[in-house]
Amino acid sequence: MLSSFRRPTTSPAWQFVILITVVMFTGLSQGLLLPLLTIFLERMGVPSDLNGLNATALYFGTFVMMFFVERILRKLGYKRMLLGGMLVVTFALMLFPLFPSIGFWFVLRIVVGVGDSALHYATQLWAVTISPADRRGRNISLYGMAYGVGFSIGPLGIHLLGISDAAPFVFIVALFILVMLIVWIKLPNQDMNAMHGEARPEKRYARSYQWAWFALLPSFLYGYMESSMNSNFPVYALRLGLDQTWIAFLLPFFGLGALILQLPLGILSDRVNRKAVLMSCGIAGGLLFCLVPLVGDNPWGILILFMLIGGLVGSFFSLGLAYAADILPKAYLPSANVIASVHFSLGSIIGPNLGGFGIRYLSIGSMFYFLGIGYLLFSIIGLRFRGKAVVSEDQQTTQAS
Repeated sequence: MLSSFRRPTTSPAWQFVILITVVMFTGLSQGLLLPLLTIFLERMGVPSDLNGLNATALYFGTFVMMFFVERILRKLGYKRMLLGGMLVVTFALMLFPLFPSIGFWFVLRIVVGVGDSALHYATQLWAVTISPADRRGRNISLYGMAYGVGFSIGPLGIHLLGISDAAPFVFIVALFILVMLIVWIKLPNQDMNAMHGEARPEKRYARSYQWAWFALLPSFLYGYMESSMNSNFPVYALRLGLDQTWIAFLLPFFGLGALILQLPLGILSDRVNRKAVLMSCGIAGGLLFCLVPLVGDNPWGILILFMLIGGLVGSFFSLGLAYAADILPKAYLPSANVIASVHFSLGSIIGPNLGGFGIRYLSIGSMFYFLGIGYLLFSIIGLRFRGKAVVSEDQQTTQAS
């Protein structure tokens, strides 16, 4: 029985289970790290715009790494790239409590972003590739749910500050070590070239944009929303007079809403139309974002709105990837995932900076108006998109216009 456990699994279903376990703990680390460091910097008296700028360092690391991940993955394979990304993140997390300096934290956040970029790219692409077309929306929604579970639980780790400032970091590092052991023992090192084949390099990125530009926009909005909520909302809440206990309590409800609706929306998109689901959720979510400032410092009003908004837009990244996989030939999926990750990073960099600038110079509720307008614009732009599946590079049924 022990020897059986030590053998890598050949079952796509079990590989998918391990992948979503990896992404769940990755989401947990990000869900805790963003508000945790924001609270530390707010304690130090760092202005909201500089606090937001420091938060973007993680996404700057992710953004830079995306220009290299596809080449690295083709060389190393999925398993070694996953393990490498997790080792980098674990090493950086160990150093945060040892060097409480805004400058050093900026560097460490870049390092975390590099590691996150590697493991997210590998897990996303692997999960999309092994998912059959008729269950793609469901599987990618499960993948998104796993990340959402971790991201929602993450802020609860703020309560570990009652033990010591280092306790939350020790907790995350222990979890990462456990997951690395599972990946090392049970996952095979799948070869990317064998799974996807080759597309002509000079065409793959341009054509991915040409055919699936609308399906790649949700990743930008999701990155903008996630980073803005976790980096700017603690500042927003503290300035409204809510304490850090309420922050730790409210943020998970945003993810809880996503967990409740993510799988139903994924199944619905498999049966109906992914574009229509994305546009409808964008309109409703955008309008609800604009209502958040109107409830003021009422925590129960914020809680209800967070659950509703999270349910509507919390699956944007996963549904966008599933929609892109519907449209593009299989050989183009690695490039499309790079583009989606770059979009996510750009949104994540812009979100905290624009939100922090708005809180400092415009109004405390401006971060939510920015978010609402972004989702409404996305849905309006979708009226121009007519994308249908492309059979292959040389035989195209229709092209997105």
